[in-house]
Amino acid sequence: MNKIEEAIARVGIVPVIKLTHPERDAAPLARALCAGGVPVAEVTFRAAGADTAMRLMKEACPDMLVGAGTVTTTGHIDLALAAGGEFIVTPGFDGELVAYAQQKGVPIFPGCTTPTDYHAALKFGLEVVKFFPAEQSGGLAKIKAMSAPFPQFKVMPTGGVSLQNLAEYCACPCICACGGSYMVTADLIENGRWDEITRLCEESRGIVENTRAKAR
Repeated sequence: MNKIEEAIARVGIVPVIKLTHPERDAAPLARALCAGGVPVAEVTFRAAGADTAMRLMKEACPDMLVGAGTVTTTGHIDLALAAGGEFIVTPGFDGELVAYAQQKGVPIFPGCTTPTDYHAALKFGLEVVKFFPAEQSGGLAKIKAMSAPFPQFKVMPTGGVSLQNLAEYCACPCICACGGSYMVTADLIENGRWDEITRLCEESRGIVENTRAKAR
């Protein structure tokens, strides 16, 4: 894995964030995540101004690792990079987007849930893929099954991951990190519940670290 992938793996959690008011919420959210020991954010292009949110988060917390999610066009990649984005996440596998990201020198984690997806990722020399939507696509059982013919991949499951099943996912050796929005829900952000976001991040990190310690 490259340095970005290794940094994400060390944290073990990737908050998946949709910000509708980036000017108001990006900076305090970044500080809340970092205070909870999760200095990583995937800011999705499902809301306008995702690039603004990324820029403001980096300005508030320069050491934070910020990337773009729900990337569906090369234009999104350009916007993310201009805003200081350090990784790209796509909902599915798109060879054009993977090639463009590699041309730009930025790590990309495409959504892969089938053997065909994994084959395509292998041809592009990828080492980390997103498994989305995780629970709806077969969850950990399918991830384990896929790792048999494709042991070279580390996986980031996203979709249905929660505090209740986080430990189960993290115990699997092929899991790089788990993506989730349970610690950054719309309600928490809209109501400025930054302390609760920090608490959920701390609890999540505790689960990740305890699970990994038991597996050693």
